[in-house]
Amino acid sequence: MNNGLLFDFTVDKAAKTIYITREFDAELSLVWDAFTKQELLDQWIAPAPMRCKSKYMDFKVGGRRFYAMISPEGQERWAIQEYTSITPKTNFKLYNAFADKDENPELPGSEWDHNFIEQNGITKVTITIFNESFERMESLLGGFTKGFTMSLENLEKLLLTLSKKS
Repeated sequence: MNNGLLFDFTVDKAAKTIYITREFDAELSLVWDAFTKQELLDQWIAPAPMRCKSKYMDFKVGGRRFYAMISPEGQERWAIQEYTSITPKTNFKLYNAFADKDENPELPGSEWDHNFIEQNGITKVTITIFNESFERMESLLGGFTKGFTMSLENLEKLLLTLSKKS
């Protein structure tokens, strides 16, 4: 499906940082919407066979998203994101932490920095994830690498479907 588009996933353990760069054959506004609108985000962000359910999402500086990844057996893994900076269609930053079902965060968390740029109809998304704790990053890496790669493949399929509709 990828047809030669860039995909890079790099881990810098010393810096406790993950760098992800992914190109999509889609317009910037469509890719931006897929990352910032709850009804689209919930369709792609969970790796199969999981699904995502956002309880709420308020995409504004200081706003929050509270969501769960749900297993086929119905187990829920909740997380809270707080949006710390938004530059429309260019960049947004958030703080992410796992949480219980009552929105009590499990610290430490991670800082996510999303950058978007379009050139010749190809949109490049660069995500930098800084983890407050090396131990947290290490515990997540195996499942996160595979799961987030699958999620980005889901996004590619969703963008293809949405592009055909417009």
